[in-house]
Amino acid sequence: MPELGKVGGEFFDEIIAPNLGAEREDIQIGPQAGVDFGVLDVGDRALVLATDPLSFPPGLGFARAGRFALDICLADVAVSGIAPSHVAVGLTLPPEMTDEQFATAWRAIDERSRELGVSVATGHTARYAGVQFPWVGAATVLGVGDHGDVIRPDGARPGDALLVTTGPAAETTGLFASMFPERLGLDAETVAAGQARLDDVACVEDCLALAEFDTHAMHDATECGVQGGLVEMAESAGVRFDIDPEAFVYGDGVRAVCDAIGVDPLQVTSSGTLLVAIDPDDADRAVERLEAQGTPASVVGTVSEGEGVFANGERLRHPGTDPSWAVYDEYRSGG
Repeated sequence: MPELGKVGGEFFDEIIAPNLGAEREDIQIGPQAGVDFGVLDVGDRALVLATDPLSFPPGLGFARAGRFALDICLADVAVSGIAPSHVAVGLTLPPEMTDEQFATAWRAIDERSRELGVSVATGHTARYAGVQFPWVGAATVLGVGDHGDVIRPDGARPGDALLVTTGPAAETTGLFASMFPERLGLDAETVAAGQARLDDVACVEDCLALAEFDTHAMHDATECGVQGGLVEMAESAGVRFDIDPEAFVYGDGVRAVCDAIGVDPLQVTSSGTLLVAIDPDDADRAVERLEAQGTPASVVGTVSEGEGVFANGERLRHPGTDPSWAVYDEYRSGG
């Protein structure tokens, strides 16, 4: 059976990358493993776009699930530093999803979209046999800006500081604490703290704040988490990252929930946790700005000539597969 989760770099390089249709000069950034978004040149303007699956985990409640699904999709455009403005939504709903449940999720998507000035431009909505929660479709997000304002994912430079927002494993913690609280064996206060981490997925405001500084690269720590994301950033830029594992800020409940499900918090999905390469003269001011708008952040390392990611001199490898997927599948199936 193939591994769960996003395909690896080898699969991408062998099967996807050689088969991308017609070559066009308007593609400024095309599909690449570990890259959050693409960029098209349209009339000398940059059209930034990204597509992601939509997930409505019923255990979150459908209002929270709708907001969660949208925030994850918006992040992949926002990390470019260009504000997301439009979204196209393709919904393939499970037959058992009621009109009331869908309306609750959809109104939450509408509410969050209005908060950020995002419009639904087009879409498709249907129920199909064989579809199961939580995967209910996909969305493509678009944003338009100047090419010079796009923060490239491969832009880390020697001399940069490395900044991480929110902390590791916030998304994984929020999902497991919300969907499987009885499986964790933790006290009610810790479970509630873990459930609150799901709100950390929202990061559009953080991305746009960071774009006001001399930020050279941003990446969202989704599948394979902070560790996987840092390796992807360093490889794409051809530089070395040195990090201090003690410098990460951990949200309340994260360590306890990750211990309970038996995963390394650095290796599991944490959408909304931003990995940032920034001019060192701006790093502390950027942390202050983020904290002023309610997002914890810390400077965790430096960028230098070389290659690879190192923690206290020990090289960190890409996890390859996100360990939270196997635990989720086990819990979901009642194992």
